[in-house]
Amino acid sequence: MKTSIRSKRFTMGMVIFLASILLLFITSTYFLNRLSGKTSAILKENHYSVVYAQDMSDVLITIDREIINSFLTNESPDTAIINREFLLFDKSLSLEKNNITEVGEDQLVSDIEANYSSYHDLVEEYLRSPDQVMKVLNLQEVSDTLYQKLMLLAKMNENAIEGKTDDAKVSAKKATIQMTFIGTLCFLIAYGFTFMFASYFNQRFYRMFDGIKAIASGNYRSRLYLDGDDELTEISMVFNEMAEKIITNEQKMSVTLHKDNVKDRGSDDIDDLKKMLSQIKIMEEKVEAMLFRLEKK
Repeated sequence: MKTSIRSKRFTMGMVIFLASILLLFITSTYFLNRLSGKTSAILKENHYSVVYAQDMSDVLITIDREIINSFLTNESPDTAIINREFLLFDKSLSLEKNNITEVGEDQLVSDIEANYSSYHDLVEEYLRSPDQVMKVLNLQEVSDTLYQKLMLLAKMNENAIEGKTDDAKVSAKKATIQMTFIGTLCFLIAYGFTFMFASYFNQRFYRMFDGIKAIASGNYRSRLYLDGDDELTEISMVFNEMAEKIITNEQKMSVTLHKDNVKDRGSDDIDDLKKMLSQIKIMEEKVEAMLFRLEKK
C-alpha cells in the first residue's frame, strides 16, 4: 500500500510542533495562574485588611477631633458627624472580621472590637453630658489603645504582604527557570525534527533533480532510484518509464528509417539498370545500322 509523505513524516512533524506549542501554552498558563493566585491572595487577604485598619483609624481621628474641639470651645459636638463616622467604623470592622487570614489576627480583631465597644459607650456618655474632663481623658485613653491595636493590625498585614511578595518573587524566578528549560527543550525537539525532515527530503529531491536533469539533457539511459513507497518514489518510477519508452521509440524509429533507406536504394538500382539496358539497346541498334551500311558497300 502506497504511503504518503504528508501522512507519515510531515504529519509526525506537525504533531510534534503542535505538541510543543501546547506544552508551552499549558505550562505558561499554569505558572501565570499560580502567580496570579499569589498576587490575588496578597490583595484580598492582606491589602484590604490594611485599608480597613486605616479607615478605622481615620474614623477615630475624626471623632476625637470633634470631641476635643467641642470641649475646648465649650460647644456641643456635631452628633451627625460622629454617628456617620461610627457607621463607617462598623462597616470596616465587619469587613475585617470576614477577612481574617493571619495567625493571631482573629484575637487582635476581637480585642479591637471590645475596645471599640468601650470607646463607643464613652462617646455616647460624653454626648449626653459634655464638659467633663475625666470623661474626655478616659475617652482619649481608650482611643489611644484602640488606635495602637489598629496600627498593630495594619503592621501585621503589611508584614504578611512583604512575606508573600517575596514568596511570589521566588515563585516567579522558579517559573522563569522552568519555562526557559521547557522552552529550550521544545525548541531543540522542533529544531531537531526540522533538520531531520529537511535533510531527508533534500537528499531525495537532489537525487530526483539530478536524474531529471540527466534525462532532460538526452541521457535517456539514466534512471531515478529512490527508496520508499511514497509520492517521490512514484514520480521517479514515472520518469523511469518515460525514459524507457523514449529509448524504445528511438529504436523503432531507427529500424523504420533503415528499411526506408534500403527500399529507396533498391528503387534507384532498378532505375539505373533500366537506363543501362535502354542505352545498351540503343547501342545495339546503332551497331546493327552501321553493319547494315557496311554490308551494302
